Amino acid sequence: MSGHPGGILAAYQYVDSAAEAIRRLKSQGYDDLIVYTPVPNAEIAQAVGHKVSSVRLWTLIGGLLGCASGFALTLWMSYDWPLVVGGKPVGSLIPYVIIAFELMILFGAGATILGLLFNSWRTRQRGAYDGRFSDDQIGIFVPCPVERRPAVEEMLRNSGAVEVRVEM
Repeated sequence: MSGHPGGILAAYQYVDSAAEAIRRLKSQGYDDLIVYTPVPNAEIAQAVGHKVSSVRLWTLIGGLLGCASGFALTLWMSYDWPLVVGGKPVGSLIPYVIIAFELMILFGAGATILGLLFNSWRTRQRGAYDGRFSDDQIGIFVPCPVERRPAVEEMLRNSGAVEVRVEM
């Protein structure tokens, strides 16, 4: 067993024909299709209906946490060991902006890595794949039951696919 359900795998040479095939498949109710492209493409992403990644929320939370912890750390240390220098207040925020900024960058980068690992752990490759999809062609894998495969195969051929094959 190859780890994926059976279905139809189609290879496309042109972006517009692949995007049209995706729109047709979506209109027929095939929402769980898998699309492979060698480079990101806005037309295909719009046809598939990609959602915005949650990794940027991880980065925002990490950055805010880092900034808050930077100010908290420096203010706590200044009040724990008070040094009055030149009559300035002990807990002045201006000198601590640099430390807060550095911790914001550090925590934001760490949270981004954690968000990437978490999101990549949740997803897995569950469809057929061909090496050409990393080179110069666009691939669409449509998992479907055996009785619907001829209709899907015919629709993909009519939409301009270079190659269509059944994957078990």
